Amino acid sequence: METLYPTGPNGLAVFILVTLVLGGAASWATGRAIAMTWKPLWQLAVYIGLMTFAVRFIHYALFQEPFLTPGNVIVDYFVLLAMAFAGYRVMRAWQMQTQYPWLFERTGALSWKRKH
Repeated sequence: METLYPTGPNGLAVFILVTLVLGGAASWATGRAIAMTWKPLWQLAVYIGLMTFAVRFIHYALFQEPFLTPGNVIVDYFVLLAMAFAGYRVMRAWQMQTQYPWLFERTGALSWKRKH
């Protein structure tokens, strides 16, 4: 992990705490908020890009890790984007099923289908 994602001491624990727990929760909430307001999916990429820099700053300021190392930024961006996309799809599936029950039914946590 050190070659792709250079960190300081306790790198894995810091990654789990800051990126997965804190950043993941914020990304999930962002994905849900974008879905709740019926905004297009492409806006998620922009908001998560900004959130990636906030997460990287926390890594840098609190744990003396590199701030804008390309590998770190890319890994954090895609982890946060995956969490945000999951939050977006869960909310959108709920919306489609509850707001249009005569037209759609849920087929899973992240999906729905048109009723026949």
